[in-house]
Amino acid sequence: MIQAVIFDMDGVLIDSEPLWRKAAIKSFSTVGVRLTDDMCKETMGTRVDEVVNYWYHKFPWENTQKKLVEELIWENVIRLVKDEGKVKEGVRESLEFVKKQKLKIALASTSAMVLINTVLDKLGLQGYFEVIHSAEFEDYGKPHPGVYLTTAKKLGVQPQACVAIEDSINGMIAAKAAKMKCIAIPEKELVGDKRLGIADIVIPSLLEINQETWSRINK
Repeated sequence: MIQAVIFDMDGVLIDSEPLWRKAAIKSFSTVGVRLTDDMCKETMGTRVDEVVNYWYHKFPWENTQKKLVEELIWENVIRLVKDEGKVKEGVRESLEFVKKQKLKIALASTSAMVLINTVLDKLGLQGYFEVIHSAEFEDYGKPHPGVYLTTAKKLGVQPQACVAIEDSINGMIAAKAAKMKCIAIPEKELVGDKRLGIADIVIPSLLEINQETWSRINK
């Protein structure tokens, strides 16, 4: 039986994927790497240091440390979240539904804690989560399952008794590798993608986190 629901953040609670792409395009342009929206989608759901490494290996630059590019991305995305961040539809409804099922609720994100706190403050969601964990404290980000395994451990729940709610392929891989069930709410670019088959259930929005969906996932 399911005992806990673990929410991803970017693309699940907040419509931040376009903001990440803006931040990446602007930040990498400072080192002469010209990214497009489509190129940014290659690293969707990936930790920032791993994103920087990914593009550095493809388009190595000189005279600027990778760490400085990471910091610039964080600076840009935090500013964009504060200025433009919007809650995804169904967030409060889904959190309230899960709460009524008397389940533990956690957040497991690839993003750093500074951004997690910025988002939760912006959306007014701080009080919902028993555990909040960032992959910045793990050796590897998603698709490695570490962030999910640690979150389950902090909750005191076996991974097999958890459901993860994800929007990215990397996130879904991480959840399934952790032996969790996974509900996918894919970004529009992923609709129809065959890789969504790794999720247990695919739904269009958090508004579909209801009794029918819960009965299906809790078999």
